[in-house]
Amino acid sequence: MPSYAVFLDRDGTLNIDPGYLGDPDKVKLYTGVSEGLSNLKKNSFDLIVITNQSGISRGLITLKDVNAVNLRVNEILWNEAKVKIDKFYSCPFHPDFSSEEEVSCRKPSPRMVLSAAKERDIDLTKSYFIGDKVIDVECGNNAGLKTVLVRNSKNDEEINLLRKRGISANFVAENFLSACDYILADFSGGIVEK
Repeated sequence: MPSYAVFLDRDGTLNIDPGYLGDPDKVKLYTGVSEGLSNLKKNSFDLIVITNQSGISRGLITLKDVNAVNLRVNEILWNEAKVKIDKFYSCPFHPDFSSEEEVSCRKPSPRMVLSAAKERDIDLTKSYFIGDKVIDVECGNNAGLKTVLVRNSKNDEEINLLRKRGISANFVAENFLSACDYILADFSGGIVEK
């Protein structure tokens, strides 16, 4: 039987984004992330990160760094709420440094989402994408997901870009926890286990 998932951007959505994060000691999750993910997991959602990590092809960080940051994200989640990301998918490429074929995994391409759906038997018609950028909304839309844009202190321009491009998220959330609350209410028709 197919499962359902919440696909998540990492930097700027789950954790504060200092730019090309490669040091696990600098991982700081946004308020409400652990609680929100725990609530999603209690309602049987797979939790899957979909992240562009072009810092690898730029030579600023390594795959080992990205994996160490992912591990630290899961350590914090486990310590705070006994929840973990089920799988991390990352695209290390960038058009300035990589071939056209290599960059085909980059958001807003849905390729990483579709790979996850195939590997994990996920019903995309009952799944969601949470992110903080236009490319996250576009990636979710391209994969047939409902999309949630999380506001943070850096992304007012992203909201303006969505409007200019005529793209819309299903919901714009004031913070990560309200994004999760929206998903739970939308999915269940209002009956939410917390």
